[in-house]
Amino acid sequence: MMVGARVVVAVLALVCGAVVGAFPVGAEPGAARIEDRAEQADRTIDVGVYSPAMDMVTRVRVLRAADPNAPAPTLYLLNGVGGGSDGNWLDRTDVVEFFRDKQVNVVIPFGGAGSYFTDWRANDPVLGKPRWATFLTKELPPVIDAEFHGTGANAIAGLSMAGTSVFQLALAEPGLYRAIGSYSGCVRTSDPRGQAIVRTVVGSRMGNAVNMWGPPTDPAWTANDPYLQAESFRGTEVYISSGNGLPGPFDTPAAERDPMQLLTQVLFGGSLEAVTNLCTQQLRDRLQQLGIPATVDLRPNGTHSWGYWEQDMHKSWPVFEAALTKAL
Repeated sequence: MMVGARVVVAVLALVCGAVVGAFPVGAEPGAARIEDRAEQADRTIDVGVYSPAMDMVTRVRVLRAADPNAPAPTLYLLNGVGGGSDGNWLDRTDVVEFFRDKQVNVVIPFGGAGSYFTDWRANDPVLGKPRWATFLTKELPPVIDAEFHGTGANAIAGLSMAGTSVFQLALAEPGLYRAIGSYSGCVRTSDPRGQAIVRTVVGSRMGNAVNMWGPPTDPAWTANDPYLQAESFRGTEVYISSGNGLPGPFDTPAAERDPMQLLTQVLFGGSLEAVTNLCTQQLRDRLQQLGIPATVDLRPNGTHSWGYWEQDMHKSWPVFEAALTKAL
């Protein structure tokens, strides 16, 4: 589960009660580099990439294309609020098997818990120096392309917290991504409800959202709100999905054999997914209002859990593949 029970309760209480800023000084991208790499099974490589912006080595898992010696586009898959520490694409889905025969490099960064994968304006006492937008959009792609025969064509997808971040990263670096996938995300971040959700998600990792975008009245909140900046996604392939919170095929004892996990999934994951369902409907309506095409999958059931995100990955791949291989 991507968000703990206490976070879900806080988000629900707040909801029911109720152009990206400049890079921080000193966070200009430099020469990122590979510090180490270790071959794993199934064409998987664990890579340590040094980020000058964050002054640290970030772990990245790369699933090599079917033919690793031939050029391949890149799909970035972002983990949720825990940054991969409480479940990730590799240990909770069939991502390795699914992409085994596909000519695409799949890149899964680890870290960034509670950060929204953005550039924070101030260092945080707990979360440190988050400069994830710089790392993911400026530092990492050239390293990946050079090391793994990248074609320069990129797509990005993320779940839960990262379902918001993928849009914000596209705002930070226009033209970098040909396609965006948001699974159970909540992209309206600057209205009172959206700000409450953001503060709760960041606070779940003991961070302070004021260090990210300033106080609630700061223009950075609206500049980083994909709902308000939706016009910027014209020409980009967009895939958005969410369940409605009702138990579905992955919320049964046969699908989840741990009784406590199943209970948490149904009670808290169901409530949280009901919130993201409203968010997804809002974004759908906004895109339709602007005449921006998008693939929208509003499932008639399903909770905030990995079985559905694996399904989303499968369903959205044809959208990504078409965008990544299209001649420009």
